Amino acid sequence: MMELKGKKVLVVGLGKSGLAAALFLRRKGALVTVSDVRSAEALAKDIPALLDEGIMVETGGHGLFTFRRQDLIVVSPGVPLDTPELMQVKNFGMPVIGELELAARFLKGQMLAITGSNGKTTTTALAGEILKEAGMRTLVAGNIGVPLAGLIGESTDDTWWVIEVSSFQLESTVEFHPRIAVILNITPDHLDRHGTFENYALAKERIFAAQDERDSLVLNADNARTAKAAERSAARVYWFSMEHEVSQGAWVKDGYVLYRSAPDAVEEQVMRLHNIPLKGEHNVENVLAAVCAARLAGAPAEAVRRAIENFKAVEHRLEYVATVRGVEFYNDSKATNVDATAKAVAAFSGGVHLILGGKDKGSDYTLLAQLLRERVRAVYTIGSAAAKIESQLRGVVSIHSCETLDNAVTVAAAAAHPGDVVLLAPACSSFDQFENYEHRGRVFKELVNEQMGWKVGQGA
Repeated sequence: MMELKGKKVLVVGLGKSGLAAALFLRRKGALVTVSDVRSAEALAKDIPALLDEGIMVETGGHGLFTFRRQDLIVVSPGVPLDTPELMQVKNFGMPVIGELELAARFLKGQMLAITGSNGKTTTTALAGEILKEAGMRTLVAGNIGVPLAGLIGESTDDTWWVIEVSSFQLESTVEFHPRIAVILNITPDHLDRHGTFENYALAKERIFAAQDERDSLVLNADNARTAKAAERSAARVYWFSMEHEVSQGAWVKDGYVLYRSAPDAVEEQVMRLHNIPLKGEHNVENVLAAVCAARLAGAPAEAVRRAIENFKAVEHRLEYVATVRGVEFYNDSKATNVDATAKAVAAFSGGVHLILGGKDKGSDYTLLAQLLRERVRAVYTIGSAAAKIESQLRGVVSIHSCETLDNAVTVAAAAAHPGDVVLLAPACSSFDQFENYEHRGRVFKELVNEQMGWKVGQGA
């Protein structure tokens, strides 16, 4: 465990993770400074709490002198590691770690960590519910919205941490060592930050970099790039598959979810497929991963079944919002890449009015073309990625340029017929028009509620 008392520590980036890290460091006796490129006005809600704790705050940009006079730098996930100031101090040999790495060095208990291009949040929440149902002391944290650094004081030696981790968090890890690691899938995402798909995939693989033969790694046998990770892992590898039986892990057969703990073990019937309450085939994959991870953590099969059958969809993940004039509205604001959007659209048999757009991440929207032809009546584009989306999907499906989410909901609602679906699954990040995907999802739900109000007001 690293000594922090009296150390000069700089926290770069004041998001949720940065704020939690700064407060944790200060309470450990470190001399903390926070640096953020945003203005003091933009950070006004957080600055008073930091100053009250004796934390220095630098806003409006990063001063190189601020970076050079530190003993340690803790970087928030949203800050690229190739930021010039970080590159310079790393060249001087100064240690640079992320909030995930910092917190992991201090927490008690064991870690079950989950990553993937899609499905992380649902699988993390589900695995957490299973362990709680099994009576295990459980803390759910990480990229799911609760920084680890803010919960360290609640952990005990018998705690299971169920942690959602992103590529942004993983690329700054050094000793991060989960007892059980899960990679749900690896498909192109965040290419604007990682540069290439392979760089992105290798960042994901850092989830098992510190594991050894006593640990477990759960991989998706149906995703080629994910399965490839097995050859680089020192851990015991378990699999999940929708397509075929696996030697050890979870799979689907004859309408059941099955699990086997070892190649020579008897297979267990965990539950019937039709009792999974989540919509979409991709959510069956998430269930298989959660089943495998939870059984490895020691949760009994009966607790696994009960928790899954009682599980409710996570907010902003293919979340049913309302039915207005016979049209169903679904909020999948968390679909921030092309693969996630494809999974969301595939959850419906047809009649979809799809809202696409936001801030582009270097994505190839042509990958959606065949699915759009089969299941989507029209696309409604919003945000700064609209022109790129329209150029790549021109001629595939009817496209309406709406610019804003407000306009897209209004136009889609007017065009949809009873039995149709209006789906927000943007395939882009939200940062051009919203604070984050949660903000975008909440606004979408408010707009749908306004549609309900309009219906009542018109006597429809």
